[in-house]
Amino acid sequence: MFASPPGVSLGAGVIGTWPGHQGTGTALAEVVTGEAVVLEVPCARFPSRLLALALDLFLQVILLFILFVIVGLAITGDHVNGAAGGAITLTVSILIVVGYPVLWETLTRGGTPGKFALGLRVVGDDGGPERFRQALVRGLAAVVEIWMLLGFPALISSLLSQRGKRLGDIFAGTFVIQQRLPAGRGGAPLPVVSPELTSWGAQLEMSGLTDQTAETARRYLARLPELTPAAQAELGERIAAAVRAQVSPLPPPGTPPVAYLSAVLAELRNREQARLTAARPEAVAVWRPPAAAAIQEPTAAAREGEAPGNDPPAVGGFVPPV
Repeated sequence: MFASPPGVSLGAGVIGTWPGHQGTGTALAEVVTGEAVVLEVPCARFPSRLLALALDLFLQVILLFILFVIVGLAITGDHVNGAAGGAITLTVSILIVVGYPVLWETLTRGGTPGKFALGLRVVGDDGGPERFRQALVRGLAAVVEIWMLLGFPALISSLLSQRGKRLGDIFAGTFVIQQRLPAGRGGAPLPVVSPELTSWGAQLEMSGLTDQTAETARRYLARLPELTPAAQAELGERIAAAVRAQVSPLPPPGTPPVAYLSAVLAELRNREQARLTAARPEAVAVWRPPAAAAIQEPTAAAREGEAPGNDPPAVGGFVPPV
């Protein structure tokens, strides 16, 4: 049995770590999991989080204003007493202040309109998607640190935390990642495969290559420009070792891990495209009966009775009477 090398996720639920990387003022999250959330993207920076929060607060204030106007008109028209009016106002405030972020983050697994606009998302410390309990803790904490204390505790906590966590993130066990990178930072094109490696790749036996290992290699090559040279070498060698254990023959001596992984993935893509292309004519081929089942039609003379010896063929062993 092949044991996955440390730092490489080779199966669902397997958690590894990518070497840390600092660049252009952002830090890459070090958690890589086999779940729905992929964390080889930069942690959200404070300015982007602040702008996303401002957009959400703006929407919440608008909703509060609209609902307060509706409640005020309803109370005035129905002549509701002050205690009932206060209870209705408090309920509406809680629904907007707490229910707005909790509902959005629960249904979208960590997103709000403000976060969607900035390409952000809330995930758990273990790399998994945000759960309802975590969204509720974040929403309740926001009442104190953002609404009541005007965001000063959240500001201090975000500046001191390595992952930019506010108090709600610390209590809930979450942090915010940046899923959509700014323009110009989406990564360079994948390395080009040399002709020598292309001819070598045509002879590969890749039946043992798992989808998870191939996906790990694809993500590594896609995020290659975001890693430091040391991280590229270390992580590339680990992933290449995992691929070599599932693919044969071995690459030519001296082949760098990046070139090796690029050649394997290029050959895998070519074979998948060739398989799909070859499957199309077979799917639309016209069915033809086998030669033994061919039916011979009687000649015109036999049909007109001019050749009495040419009787119609027997069907199912039944011979028609003469």
